[in-house]
Amino acid sequence: MIEITESYVDSLAPNASAIKNGQGLVKKRSFVQLNRSEDGSLLFGECSGSGKSNYQCSADFIQPEKPILRCSCPSRQLPCKHALGLLYAYVGGGEFATAPVPEDILSKREKAEKREEKKQQQAADGAEPKPKKVNKTALKKKVQAQLDGLETLEKLVLSLVRGGIGTIDTKTIKMIQDHAKQLGNHYLPGAQNELRRLALYLSSDEDRETIYTNVMEQLTLLHAFIKKGRSHLTAKLDDPELALDHESTVEEWLGHAWQLNELKECGLMSENVELIQLSFLSYDDQARQEYVDQGYWMERETGDIHRTMQYRPYKAAKQMRADDSFFDVAQVKTLYRYPGEMNRRVRWDELITRVVGAEDVECLSAHAQRSYADVLKKVKNQLKNPLGDKNPVMLLHVSDIKQTDQNEYVLLDEAGQQIVLDDVCASHHSTVSLLPLLPADWTKDASMLVMFEHRLASGRLLAQPLTIMKDAEMIRLMY
Repeated sequence: MIEITESYVDSLAPNASAIKNGQGLVKKRSFVQLNRSEDGSLLFGECSGSGKSNYQCSADFIQPEKPILRCSCPSRQLPCKHALGLLYAYVGGGEFATAPVPEDILSKREKAEKREEKKQQQAADGAEPKPKKVNKTALKKKVQAQLDGLETLEKLVLSLVRGGIGTIDTKTIKMIQDHAKQLGNHYLPGAQNELRRLALYLSSDEDRETIYTNVMEQLTLLHAFIKKGRSHLTAKLDDPELALDHESTVEEWLGHAWQLNELKECGLMSENVELIQLSFLSYDDQARQEYVDQGYWMERETGDIHRTMQYRPYKAAKQMRADDSFFDVAQVKTLYRYPGEMNRRVRWDELITRVVGAEDVECLSAHAQRSYADVLKKVKNQLKNPLGDKNPVMLLHVSDIKQTDQNEYVLLDEAGQQIVLDDVCASHHSTVSLLPLLPADWTKDASMLVMFEHRLASGRLLAQPLTIMKDAEMIRLMY
């Protein structure tokens, strides 16, 4: 039997309501029977509900990394509150009597086993899935449409620059919004999102200096995308067999949705990885018209910091499971990495969990960067890429945290190099105000996860604290 924790059960739930309702069943003592198989691979039981008969629910861990939760209730929500409640009852120390595995589950296990054996036999025989046929004519039409869209976008950007930001009025903003809609017809979702973001900056009620700074950065980004996108698409038009660019983010900018098999073919994967989430944030991205759930994870062995991204479009948000904070060690069978530089996006299909121990936190802290000079150099190199992530995250060793005469908090490394702390826009949350609440001994010889931001107006490079680790303990300021 795998180690089941409350955090792990939470991660299986489709939404917060399912968590609350599942836990509520345990509190109400709705489970009239709780059983487990002799080998611990199956939990099953009966839960009273609104129907005449009790609902039969189970959690099958015959494949620990791919648990199957079943229930006889009519709910369309998967897993339902009854199956989740069964797991919460187990986590809460409920008494599960040992009983034989029900016949219907034995039958389902047998069918699943035969399917798996068939797959393995096909693999042993060298039978590989047929490569996806590419319709070269359709691909060329799409690429040409994208190039046409980039040309239209370039004309718009140049007209805005020539006219001057100060002359932009509500009529111009409406024109930008209309252009953003048109880019959808040119298969350029990345450019479409950033053009919407430009319109949002121009419509904001912030001070003029902030608006102009944001607009200039956005125009610079669009110009870089047009240049790099055109170069890539022109090469693809000349050679439809051109391999996907797995070293930069240009494919995503051009609207390519990476499939796991593509990442595997590009060698962007690793096996048997342990990940620990260090921070989590959710926010509303109005430019993308999506809710974003973003987690930062450290790979225990290498110290690499990855990120998970869950996008929930406004129209489908209620039907999609939201990601949430995760407090266990995720033992991932296969980790897939997206192209990029620092904090690459990652995905996985299967995982099992175990509780985070003191030795895990100590292992994470051992990966903390100790030289701020090296850290700042790495961050600045990242920021030089106009299409790269503008808010890289790193784990730093903190020799001391002090407050300056200007009431700013600064981190110091062992050489006395400083990094100024401040809340950054990309986090959408404030954490610096929480620093005075830390225990006094946590300000020295600790580790801190920070998110960087370059302030163009002042030329300063600042960092926001996300998580602090001291000895074998961790405090997540944003979770």
